[in-house]
Amino acid sequence: MLQIFEKGGKFGFLHSTVDAFETFLRVPGTVTLKGAHVRDSVDLKRIMIIAVISAIPAAIFGMWNVGYQHSLALGVTGAHIFQNFWFGLWRVIPLYIVAYVVGLFIEFASAQIRNEEVNEGYLMSGMLIPLIVPVDVPLWMLAVAVAFAVLFGKEVFGGTGMNIWNPALLTRAFLFFSYPNDMSGSSSWIAMKKGETMIDAATGATPLSFAGDGLDALTNCGAQYGTSFWTMFWGGVPGSVGETSVIAILLGAAILLYTGVASWKIMVSSVGGALVVGWIASLCGATDIPAYYHLVMGGFAFGTVFMATDPVTSAQTECGKWIYGFLIGAICVVIRLFNPGYAEGMMLAILLGNTFAPLIDHVVIDAHIARKNKKSVKTA
Repeated sequence: MLQIFEKGGKFGFLHSTVDAFETFLRVPGTVTLKGAHVRDSVDLKRIMIIAVISAIPAAIFGMWNVGYQHSLALGVTGAHIFQNFWFGLWRVIPLYIVAYVVGLFIEFASAQIRNEEVNEGYLMSGMLIPLIVPVDVPLWMLAVAVAFAVLFGKEVFGGTGMNIWNPALLTRAFLFFSYPNDMSGSSSWIAMKKGETMIDAATGATPLSFAGDGLDALTNCGAQYGTSFWTMFWGGVPGSVGETSVIAILLGAAILLYTGVASWKIMVSSVGGALVVGWIASLCGATDIPAYYHLVMGGFAFGTVFMATDPVTSAQTECGKWIYGFLIGAICVVIRLFNPGYAEGMMLAILLGNTFAPLIDHVVIDAHIARKNKKSVKTA
C-alpha cells in the first residue's frame, strides 16, 4: 500500500477503504510477530468466497426459473432455455446491484468511521439477499431494507462477527413487515413486463400458499405449473429467486460441507425437527400434508443450508448445534401449520433460533461444567 494511505499519511483516513480493495484478490503480506497461531491460508475472506460460490447454483437456476415462470404465465411453451435465463438475468441483476452498492457503502463508511479494516462478511449477505426476495420487489424498497439490516442488524453491534441476527434475513423481515403487499400475493412471484397480463387460469401463487388450504388444494390447484413433490424438488414453481430448486441448493450444501464451512449437524437436525413436527401433526389429523413435503416447499431447504448455518449467528457448541437446528425445523413447520396469516415460517424460525442461540450455548456449557464437577466430586 502506498505510504500516503498508511495510518499517519496524508490520506490515512482512507486506509480502510484502500486496504479492502488492495487485499480483495490477494493475500496481504502481514504476518503475526509473536504468540502461537494456526498458520494456514483460511481467513474470513476465503470462507466468504467459498460461501458465495456455494450459492451460485441456486442463483443461476433462479434466474432461469424467473424466465420460465414468466413464459408459463403468458402461455408461452416453446421458449428456449437461454431465452428464459436471459429474461431472468436482466430481472435479477438490478437486485444484486442494489444489495451490494447499498450494503458495501455502509460497510465501508462504518469501517472508515471506526478506523478499522473492512470485513468481508457482507460478501455472503449481498449474495443471499436477492435470492430470498420476490423478483419484482421495488428496488427502492430493497435499498431501504438493506440499509436497515446492515445498520441496525450489524453495524450497531460492532460489525462482522458481532451481529446477533442474520443480516440477509433481517432484510427480508423488514420488507415483509413494512411492505406486506409487495412480499405476498400472486403478483409478487412472477416477473411481468409493463402491459403484460397472465393468461386465464394462470396464477403466481406458490405451492406453499396452496398448502395452507390443505393437500387437496395443493394437488388440485389448477396452476400452470406442477405441484408434485418432484416438481417442487427440482424447482419449477414460483417463489423467491433462489429458493425453489432443492437440487441446486443441495449442490451448494455439498460445497459447504466438503470445505467445512457449514455445520452438517445444524442441517441434519433442522430436517429432523421439521419431519418430527410434521409427522406428529399428520398423526393427530392437524394437516393432510405429508411431513416430507415441508422439506421442498418454500424457503426451508435454502434457509437450512445457507441461513441457519451462519457461523456468526448460529449455536457454537456441538451439542448446541443439534438443539439449535432442531428448534428451527420444528418452529418452521409449527408456523406453517398453525399461523394462517403467514404461509412460510423459515424466516421467523431462523431469526428466533438466532435469538436463542447464545442461551442454548450457555445452557449446554453450564450442563457440561456441572457434569464435570459431579465427576470430580465422585472421584475425590
